[in-house]
Amino acid sequence: MKRTEIKEALSLTCYGEKVNVRGWVRSRRGNKQVSFIALNDGSTINNIQIVADILQEGEQLSDTDNPKFTEESLRLITTGSCISATGYLVESMGKGQTVEIHATELEIYGTADPLTYPLQKKGHTLEYLREIAHLRPRTNTFGAVLRMRHHMAMAIHTYFHEHGYFYFHTPLITASDCEGAGQMFQVTTKNLYNLKRDKDGQIDYSDDFFGKMTALTVSGQLEGELGAMALGKIYTFGPTFRAENSNTPRHLAEFWMIEPEVAFIQKDELMDLEEDFLKYCVRWALNNCQDDLQFLNKMYDNSLISRLESVINTDFVRLPYTEGINILQEAIRNGHKFEFPCNWGDDLASEHERYLVEEHFGKPVIMTDYPKEIKAFYMKLNDDQKTVQGTDVLFPAIGEIIGGSVREESYDKLMAEIDRRQIPMKDMWWYLDTRRFGSAPHAGFGLGFERLMLFVTGMQNIRDVIPFPRTPKNAEF
Repeated sequence: MKRTEIKEALSLTCYGEKVNVRGWVRSRRGNKQVSFIALNDGSTINNIQIVADILQEGEQLSDTDNPKFTEESLRLITTGSCISATGYLVESMGKGQTVEIHATELEIYGTADPLTYPLQKKGHTLEYLREIAHLRPRTNTFGAVLRMRHHMAMAIHTYFHEHGYFYFHTPLITASDCEGAGQMFQVTTKNLYNLKRDKDGQIDYSDDFFGKMTALTVSGQLEGELGAMALGKIYTFGPTFRAENSNTPRHLAEFWMIEPEVAFIQKDELMDLEEDFLKYCVRWALNNCQDDLQFLNKMYDNSLISRLESVINTDFVRLPYTEGINILQEAIRNGHKFEFPCNWGDDLASEHERYLVEEHFGKPVIMTDYPKEIKAFYMKLNDDQKTVQGTDVLFPAIGEIIGGSVREESYDKLMAEIDRRQIPMKDMWWYLDTRRFGSAPHAGFGLGFERLMLFVTGMQNIRDVIPFPRTPKNAEF
């Protein structure tokens, strides 16, 4: 019989008709007369209840459409086992469900030993579940998070497709370090126990696969700019890697980035894009993930849904960095305590960003015009020669969620900044060519996908919004 997904089965009203569902057993309970099996197949956070009547002493097994099952045949249907259940769809008398299935046939695909199965029907800490990341997608929490992760990816692709962007695939293996964003993971085929060196003692890469030192990318932005200089507007969406020894709830060594690059737009248009894009993604979550959001709102963050709704129903504040510093310093004078200093020229800490968003304005903030010394070499310099046209979006509960800027399109100005910072550019000739041959005004931003996931799920640790987190000393699964 054709399988019906549980999400669909729960919405059916064809009472009395036979359906087949398949999935993993969340629990089995009951008494000597009847057994109740809670079944989930991952299509929804909600289980469907399978009702199996138990054969009583003296009764005979029947071949009718209303059979009963022996206790022995049900013994292997334990939490974690995988089964197929066929039966009649009936209205449910129980709370929290409208339909259930009165079983006529049960088939066990795979058993799960109740003595060793790690996900018994009880509460498990998120720390424990990280140790069994290969099984945690079966829990309510991670089923919800991973379904929402899918929906956020769909929202991103749909938004850019509908707005005329082209999905541009940038390389994962690169010889360039975008903006010195962090220590890179090296890629090599060399024998690490017998490294060839030159006369100065430096590693000689001439016999390596690419003939030069290469690494996993920290960003696709620089290559994305090349795409924008030909296709007009592009976006990247793929994995990036940073070998930072940061064991915090906000850092991963492998994460996903969304990076649009757009020709012929200015700072105000870039901020419009950032705000519109984020609101679109949050609205998508509210429209398509209500069951999962209700669960996460109940179990982890009872202000989650109201916070998401507030983002789409308000205009973001656009705040110059200098004004932001003045607000923070005024807060300090009025007795507010910050762990880190916040003087003009300092890179703001998360506590500063969240104060501005959560306490001072009570809404998202796009901070602009940062001191050039704390931003990347490619950002467009303002007329004051001290600040650049950065456009970072700060969100409640997260802090910075987007880092964006207008890019410097002038070859001479870009080279002057590269020389001032003494940035080695011998392998970046291709990037400079975009300023030598038909340069154009352009801008873009980067959004860490997992930061977005933290916001829309209400989870507190970035390790809990990606299936298999990569962090210092952890590359399991």
